Amino acid sequence: MKRPTGSRHPWRSLLAASLLATPILSCGPAQEAEVLPLEGGQEEVGDTQQGAISWTLGAQYDATKSNITFNVYSSRATRIEVYIYSTAYGAQEKVKYVLTKNATTNVWTKTVPVSTLQTTYGITGTVYYGYRAWGPNWTYNSSWTKGSDLGFVADVDAQGNRFNPNKLLIDPYALEISHDPTNASNTDGTIYASGPTYRKVDSGAKAPKGIVLAPDTTSYGTKPTRALKDDVIYEVHVRGLTKGDSSIAAAYQGTYKGAGLKAASLAALGVTAVEFLPVQETDNDDNDVVANTTQDDNYWGYMTLNFFSPDRRYSSDKSPGGPTREFKEMVKAFHDNGIKVFIDVVYNHTGEGGAWSSTDKNTYNVFTFRGLDNPTYYSLTSDMQNSWDNTGVGGNFNTFNPTAQNVILHSLKYWKDELGVDGFRFDLASVLGNTCQHGCFNYDKTNPGTALNAVWNNLSPRPATGGTGADLIAEPWAIGGNSYQVGNFPSGWSEWNGYYRDTFRRDQNEMGVSAVTPGTLATRFAGSSDLYGDDGRKPFNSINFMVAHDGFTLKDLYSCNSKNNLQPWPYGPSDGGEDHNVSWDQGGLAADQRRAARNGFAFLMLSAGTPMFNGGDEFLRTQYCNNNAYNLDSSANWLNYALTTDQTNFKTFAQRLIAFRKAHPALRPANFFSGVDNNGNVMEQMRWFQPSGAVADTAYMGNSENHALAFRIDGTELGDSAAAIYVAYNGWSGAVDFKLPWPFTGKQWYRVTDTCNWAEGANQVATPGTEVLIGGENTNYTVCGRGLIVLIAK
Repeated sequence: MKRPTGSRHPWRSLLAASLLATPILSCGPAQEAEVLPLEGGQEEVGDTQQGAISWTLGAQYDATKSNITFNVYSSRATRIEVYIYSTAYGAQEKVKYVLTKNATTNVWTKTVPVSTLQTTYGITGTVYYGYRAWGPNWTYNSSWTKGSDLGFVADVDAQGNRFNPNKLLIDPYALEISHDPTNASNTDGTIYASGPTYRKVDSGAKAPKGIVLAPDTTSYGTKPTRALKDDVIYEVHVRGLTKGDSSIAAAYQGTYKGAGLKAASLAALGVTAVEFLPVQETDNDDNDVVANTTQDDNYWGYMTLNFFSPDRRYSSDKSPGGPTREFKEMVKAFHDNGIKVFIDVVYNHTGEGGAWSSTDKNTYNVFTFRGLDNPTYYSLTSDMQNSWDNTGVGGNFNTFNPTAQNVILHSLKYWKDELGVDGFRFDLASVLGNTCQHGCFNYDKTNPGTALNAVWNNLSPRPATGGTGADLIAEPWAIGGNSYQVGNFPSGWSEWNGYYRDTFRRDQNEMGVSAVTPGTLATRFAGSSDLYGDDGRKPFNSINFMVAHDGFTLKDLYSCNSKNNLQPWPYGPSDGGEDHNVSWDQGGLAADQRRAARNGFAFLMLSAGTPMFNGGDEFLRTQYCNNNAYNLDSSANWLNYALTTDQTNFKTFAQRLIAFRKAHPALRPANFFSGVDNNGNVMEQMRWFQPSGAVADTAYMGNSENHALAFRIDGTELGDSAAAIYVAYNGWSGAVDFKLPWPFTGKQWYRVTDTCNWAEGANQVATPGTEVLIGGENTNYTVCGRGLIVLIAK
């Protein structure tokens, strides 16, 4: 299967190390795994209230805050100690305790009286903590002290264990963590490494600590219950949304608070769901150490340190508990404006990354999962010595393991039920469909033991008609193996439709190079029934997009012939990025570039399915031809709201076209269109036309030399205010005359928009009631080269 455009995610090593390029081997037989129930799991709560966290893992106060119980899972450890601190950084622990293992559950436990911490050890404020663990590859020795190698056997043993008590470990269930492994105070990530050079280095004083939080009662408001088919998704970086926005107070720019202050303006644009790039804690504390990319900034955030913690850097309130409260306040601001909040979640790999070198199996980062139970939490090669990698960023999370699955499920339920999130976009989601724990990769959507099916069965998915629950969206590919799975996710899952993106890009930008038939265009316009109709899914399960964060912006798609990633700061340099972007600069003509962008945006709003566009596309944001700006935490990569006249006009075009889509349910069908007359009014629910006005028959639809196509939808069958909607698209370089079809007896066609250059301006999309009369049946309408029109019958 071909590698999808823009699929690359960046490697951002804490230690400036190289990635182990594990070869994709032939898959062995799938290993069966029992899907465990959510032991001690989050109880379902109503969508307008918060519930108490009810799973037992992590560090939790009891009801009276008199005791803290620490619970951590490890099936292979022989000893675990919890180290408790009064400060987050630079000091040694105040006290440590040995945990006791439950042999049945493999959960290690210790309950500590708060009064003891206060009176005996002087811990009167926030309680910070981390774990140290011993196991078969590093046995416990009572004479061991921090920084010694007493008990050391191997950095990795034959079973894949990588225990190292010199490395303080983050609790996988910590609800907040104090700081990132590398940060302004510590840019030396080697302290977290194993291997002969670093295994004796103690990380405790500088390592991130978990924070013991009391339950939070901040309201996240009332969740929208809108059906996904009626959503318009706005993908954006929470920091980039407001970091460059002068209308936001400086203290709130780039924060959850600032993002919440944009909710009203996004609602006015027509957005109904905001999809944030990763907001779970990632390694970005050192982005501001030097204001350039010498630190290899982790801007996008696809290197998750902890699946439960809101990223502290995005909070204006960085005090313990502040990120959690401020995140929920942001969610409430969006909910109050009728906007869902989706988050991009990365459960396919973690921020611990992979091996430092392809020739060194010993040197790995050890600061959380790897030091607690490496073979449980990571997929390993068949010899158990290295990470198996379908992500390109450090090795697969072991998603077929029931314990690792429970981490994913508990995390999702925490963000949904406690923090108010309405839906999730799953990064490189094919890894969640893996049916191998170690030694292979095999995607199988039918296997009930996959994480994909566990998520669906445990997370209360939102019904197709709307209601309470979560919207679940997959990025349906990874790297290598059988991981490109567009159209092949389990029933009910929605997917980023890479075929939609590629079809329209090729038709617009590769005429004469790529063969795109009118029939293929029609299939994508009509909801991609070839991908989603065979297993009972609906048009809305196709998340239609032209661009996303990963790749060119909408403007750059039509302004750049190739990537230009090696520019100086703030536009680069960025490594990697796809070489084949299916882009074209329209001959260098700015007016034609804007027309192409109008067409690209119009495709989204006129297609059956759920449209998604990238933050700033509504006003032609540019990344200056950088198509892999993952590391640019810079002014060039934040949204810039100082708009030119052309940008303002495009924003008005986008806003009005979104409003047109929302006003016309015929463009948001619950089911795939029918080609027959279902209500006896002598008009088919949907019909395809040639420019001549003749029906587009099989011969026309199958000929890639034809580049003009039109369709008409019977609005009366779909509860629409328009008797009919007509869309004509001319993909030719020259003008084409379209003969208009019958608009119903007594009706005539009125123009909503024409994307051609002559109509560019503030009123390129007519407001309701101001549409220009065009005429009735057989009226000729000339559509310019590479133009599109929308008409309604009234």
